[in-house]
Amino acid sequence: MMELDEAQAFRIRRNLQDAGCDSATVAQFLRLEQTHCRREQYRLLSCQKAALLQNLHGIQYKIDCLDHLVYIMRQQDEQQQQRASNKQHTLG
Repeated sequence: MMELDEAQAFRIRRNLQDAGCDSATVAQFLRLEQTHCRREQYRLLSCQKAALLQNLHGIQYKIDCLDHLVYIMRQQDEQQQQRASNKQHTLG
């Protein structure tokens, strides 16, 4: 089996950390790299991706809630302006 050199290990470690992996996951991935367990590496990466997507969907829901509130507020503002405009025409 071929050993990872320090530069390769650094690049893998950095990439995984940038992807949000914790130190335990990084260490496990590097152990799997040493033993050439690609299937398990793919599984780890898939789990990390699923966790990130779940987080993303949660954030997207929060953004959607804010967008909905802005939409409702704008509708109310338009209705208020329309009522005020109608009153002016009725009085004028």
